[in-house]
Amino acid sequence: MAEDEDERIITVPFRKLQDVPRTRRAQKAIKLLKAHVARHMKADVDDVWIYWDLNEAIWARGREKPPNKIKVKAIKFEDGLVEVSLPDEE
Repeated sequence: MAEDEDERIITVPFRKLQDVPRTRRAQKAIKLLKAHVARHMKADVDDVWIYWDLNEAIWARGREKPPNKIKVKAIKFEDGLVEVSLPDEE
């Protein structure tokens, strides 16, 4: 890890998805993920980028059944950009 970036492993709960109509749960999960990561990494929601593999993991069971929670790796760069992906399995 370089000195100009901050890296964290964050578990994002999706409890609030139960209040959303079933056909909009995956879209809302993406919005909740961005908001949660932005809050914990002290960044703007527009500066949070989600990698395609994380997006595929959320949408894997369709739009009605996203996971209940997901563990992600967030890296914040010195320009304020936050990249979110699945953590590397070791």
